[in-house]
Formats: sequence, C-alpha cells, structure tokens
Amino acid sequence: MMKILIVDDSLVIRNEMRSIIEQLGHNAILAENGKKAISLYGSEKPDLVTMDMAMPVVDGLTALKNIISMDSKAKVIMSTSNSFKGKVIESIKAGALGYMLKPITMDKMKDTMSKVFNEEEKEEKVKAPSDKEFENHLFDDF
Repeated sequence: MMKILIVDDSLVIRNEMRSIIEQLGHNAILAENGKKAISLYGSEKPDLVTMDMAMPVVDGLTALKNIISMDSKAKVIMSTSNSFKGKVIESIKAGALGYMLKPITMDKMKDTMSKVFNEEEKEEKVKAPSDKEFENHLFDDF
C-alpha cells in the first residue's frame, strides 16, 4: 500500500482522486495548494504526488521545484488541462515524471502509476511530450 499526495485546489477533484486512490488500495493525503503540498511532502514522505498546475498560494510548478529540491527522487505527476502545455513541458524539465490530462479516471490513474513505477525500474529519463502527443493525449513516451 502506497501513500499518494493529491494536490489540487478543487475540492471536487481532490475527493474524486481520493476515491480512485482508495479503490486502488492506497492511502490518500490531500492538499489544496502547493504550499500545503510542500509541507505535507516533508512530513509524510509520500510514494507519489499528483500535482495540479494552476493553484492559488503556490502553483504546481513552484511546488514541484521545491519538492524536487528536498528530494531529488520524488515521484511527481502533474495533472492539467490542455491549456497548460508549456507548463507541462517545463514541469517535466524540472523533474516531474509525467502528466495526466483532466478529467482523471481510474484507468488513467492505474496506467500512470504503473508507468511511474515501471520507469523507476528502467531508470530512464522521461521525455517532454511532442505537440502531437500532447494534443492527442498519448502517453507512450511517458
């Protein structure tokens, strides 16, 4: 059983993702902004973080950079809409392992978690998505 930190300013999305995580048999920790995520990461040491890009107080990219500076092996997946393509690429360059496009479903979460932990075994660096991959929601290069 893993601890997964879910970071999103939307209560509805946090609760939906918590339900998915718990149905997958894992523990969910919730944060409503990047500032809280940084604090919880330090105290909880989660196995995985899902991080929204656009949030008040501290945005996802800033929180990602802070978490990576605390733990270079942190596993962070960004969650976003199509409108944040440039930020997704920047976040991958800053250390995120990949991204999920909203809405997040059970299948997306299972697939993403599988890829994150399989990539860890391969120790391969993740590539930023191409324009076509991003627009088509493909995760083959994740």
